[in-house]
Amino acid sequence: MRGARYFPILVLVMALSVTHTEAQMQTGHGTAASTPQDGYAEVNGVRLHYVEQGKGPLILFLHGFPEFWYAWKVLLPEFAKDHHAVAVDMRGYNLSSMPESVDAYHVPILVEDIRALAEKLGAKKFVLVGHDWGGVIAWAFAAAHPEMLEKLVIVNAPHPVVFARELANNPDQQKASAYFNLFTSPVAEATLSQNDFVLLQQSVLATWANDEDRQKYLECWRKGLTGGLNYYRAAKLSSPVGGEKADAPPFLIPKNPVITVPTLVIWGLKDTALLQGNLDGLDRYVKTLKIERVPEGSHWVVAEQPATVIRAIRFFLQ
Repeated sequence: MRGARYFPILVLVMALSVTHTEAQMQTGHGTAASTPQDGYAEVNGVRLHYVEQGKGPLILFLHGFPEFWYAWKVLLPEFAKDHHAVAVDMRGYNLSSMPESVDAYHVPILVEDIRALAEKLGAKKFVLVGHDWGGVIAWAFAAAHPEMLEKLVIVNAPHPVVFARELANNPDQQKASAYFNLFTSPVAEATLSQNDFVLLQQSVLATWANDEDRQKYLECWRKGLTGGLNYYRAAKLSSPVGGEKADAPPFLIPKNPVITVPTLVIWGLKDTALLQGNLDGLDRYVKTLKIERVPEGSHWVVAEQPATVIRAIRFFLQ
């Protein structure tokens, strides 16, 4: 009788436990996949480091200069709930290979890194998210391999044809891009690393970083800035002084610049390096385009307003 009395309670407890476990698995919590894991892939002659979390279809995150995979630290666990979320250290950064030759950083080579990495990760089609230089490579990837992408998300990274127009004709963008001339110069590394990278700390971290974030970025920068700066050098980026007419940066423009992949562009309107003119006429080069303007966001909108960025991407992926 005692056993009969307690048996239903035992069944109820077991049922609740199973239901809780299933809920954990559905949300990505309580499973091995919910813990960020480091990974490495030998692709295209380099070794790429990445951090992965979650299971499901691939969503791949590409950072810009002077960041690394950590730029996506808030987005990874969110999208790991229903995706295999992967944030890579691009070649030249942090724990990935840092080839010495400037020629190793041409855009088609960087695009091939991403194609080969996605293949290694077992993805036939995936969602690609890129910010800054990661966005530049994402644009180029979408132009070269549209068949591999479900959707494309760009954060404060101009379409190459539109940017070429702005750099050639817009004096405000020319002035905003004057830092190109430092970044491609022989003194770039020495200048940017002075006083424990004070220039980078002021420009990148000032609006959002806590002490832990600051230490993570300093650890990355102390490994070397040359790889990231070589993106600018390989593309031969420069900006005229005094508002003279500039040549378009031919090394950035793909053979077919029209993007056929459904695309979301998220743009922090307070970006002082890449101005809002880069949104004008964008629909001429992107067949299916949604633009999400973030009025209070700067170039570092992912770190400043991650919830806003997450909501925009979630809505777009639905």
